[in-house]
Amino acid sequence: MPANHDQNKSFHPIHDYTPMQPEDEGKAYGIEHYVQQLHETADKLLNDRANRGDVKMLSVAMRELRYCFKVFAQFRERRQVTVFGSARLPPSDPSYGQCVEFSKRMAEAGFMVITGGGNGIMEAGHVGAGRENSIGLNILLPFEQHPNPVIKDDPKLMHLRYFFTRKLLFVKECDAVALFPGGFGTLDEGFEVLTLVQTGKSHLFPIVMVDEPGSDFWHHFQRFTKDVLLKRRLISESDLHLFKVTNSTDEAVAEIVNFYRVYHSMRYVKGDLVLRLNRALSATTLTRIRAEFTDIIKSGTFEATSALPEETGEAKLADLPRLKFRFDRHKLGRLRQLVDVINQD
Repeated sequence: MPANHDQNKSFHPIHDYTPMQPEDEGKAYGIEHYVQQLHETADKLLNDRANRGDVKMLSVAMRELRYCFKVFAQFRERRQVTVFGSARLPPSDPSYGQCVEFSKRMAEAGFMVITGGGNGIMEAGHVGAGRENSIGLNILLPFEQHPNPVIKDDPKLMHLRYFFTRKLLFVKECDAVALFPGGFGTLDEGFEVLTLVQTGKSHLFPIVMVDEPGSDFWHHFQRFTKDVLLKRRLISESDLHLFKVTNSTDEAVAEIVNFYRVYHSMRYVKGDLVLRLNRALSATTLTRIRAEFTDIIKSGTFEATSALPEETGEAKLADLPRLKFRFDRHKLGRLRQLVDVINQD
């Protein structure tokens, strides 16, 4: 008989951990509830006699995330764009200059710019935005990665040991993503962002892939997406609307700024998707939406409403009008198209 036979026999996953179900999303538990869950989870690690390395990883990740949440909390009133791109591109590269101009324009539009805090495109993003509008998420590597001069020694520069916590923050804290040319890391970040939005594991936001005029770096990606992924039915045609490829800085800026022209944010309440809007939709636009987007609702129709009782914890959003419907969560690409129609109102 194996030495751990009794231990395995007494293990019941459903009693040890029950994942959150979709119907739980609208429940407004207080912070104390979740802190208590953290305490209980930590105690279970002792009972499990967990591996030291595993516990150390959890401890480091939790401490880093707590600190980063504290830093980002100071800027909750500001929208933020995450900029990805190669650390190897020098200031003489056209993409570097384009990123400087893009980030400058985004800062002028009221956005802060989040980058990895290093050189190349990361530095360009901070040069364009300026120190006061820059946030850095530096990764601690076996070979030292120095922060760029713009963000160095700034309290908005955070240092993280793990890529997974860093990537979580890049996406969780942003309202848009801009990708400039880069290597494996940039492609990894781009694919992860697309996956999170496509599967509904992230809030919806604009994703722009920016090539310098005359260049085709991201156009190769776009062709691969259409000629290979779509042609082989590995993605849906509506998924192509989750991102935009452009050679124009003006177009990249407009794609992000216009996304929040009427649309504000989203959340789920008791199985319904609630879109918060900066102003109420016209009757004409609501009629159009009800006619053109029946394929993305599971039942019922699109309903113009005010804040729901479950949203009482978000006082600053209380006065915003809403669009509520029972969303088919397989249709995130079509949801992105819906936002475009809303913003044309």
